[in-house]
Amino acid sequence: MPVRTADAQWEGSLEDGKGTMRFSAFEGPYSSASRFEEGPGTNPEELIAAAHAGCYSMALAGGLSKAGHVPDSVRTTAKVHIDKGEAGFKITRIELATEARVSGVDEATFQEIAEATKKGCPVSQALEAVPIELKAKLVA
Repeated sequence: MPVRTADAQWEGSLEDGKGTMRFSAFEGPYSSASRFEEGPGTNPEELIAAAHAGCYSMALAGGLSKAGHVPDSVRTTAKVHIDKGEAGFKITRIELATEARVSGVDEATFQEIAEATKKGCPVSQALEAVPIELKAKLVA
């Protein structure tokens, strides 16, 4: 199986420094402002959200297909919450919101597959120390 690689470089202090994160199709700047405020650039939590949304969408398509309901489309948004506590910053929860266009599946079956996907998605499994909330919507 393949091994996926990314790298990051940081220069300077936490507050005033800056860095760059890079993987195969992406290279972008990050900073304290882009991570803990609303400054320009990306941040590790945004990349976790992208990975989770991508993994979940693929896994849901796989689960639906395996059950005989090939989706026309699956769109997922992931929101990774980071909060400051007494011990410092911590990812406190992840919200997944997915919409799938699927013919011939009833709502109960769709919700069952969506929930099973949340538990079975490899990125969800890697992040299971954090509460993951799922809102799954079947669209006509």
